[in-house]
Amino acid sequence: MLMRTDPFRELDRLAQQFLGYTGTSARPAAMPMDAYRSGDDYVVQLDLPGVSPDSIDLDVERNVLTVKAERKAEFGDDADVQIAERPRGVFSRELFLGDTLDTDNIKADYDAGVLTIRVPTAKQAKPHKIAISGGDDRKKLNA
Repeated sequence: MLMRTDPFRELDRLAQQFLGYTGTSARPAAMPMDAYRSGDDYVVQLDLPGVSPDSIDLDVERNVLTVKAERKAEFGDDADVQIAERPRGVFSRELFLGDTLDTDNIKADYDAGVLTIRVPTAKQAKPHKIAISGGDDRKKLNA
């Protein structure tokens, strides 16, 4: 097979692979993320295609959620690799969680290359009614 090469495109690809950026933005290309609120939960979805669920590690310490994952090469040592553009190695991302979130009840699910993390709002942070005492209640307290 005959392939035309562009040396500048190859340099951009190498910079992206080794420096971890796309060249046009400083956002990590290996673990793109969406985050949104759904009801009382905050939902984070991270794209991790080709990552084994066993290689994903989630840790929470002092309201920082750390996501680590590893994508290994699928070809063996004896393979004559022609093109290797897919990022490989260990990727990590830190999410800073607010004090109003319940870090003890975080749930995670991995399906079809997407890691979905649900972080519930802490019970004490949810709006609630406060009873107001008055009238007859004061007389009972003084008696």
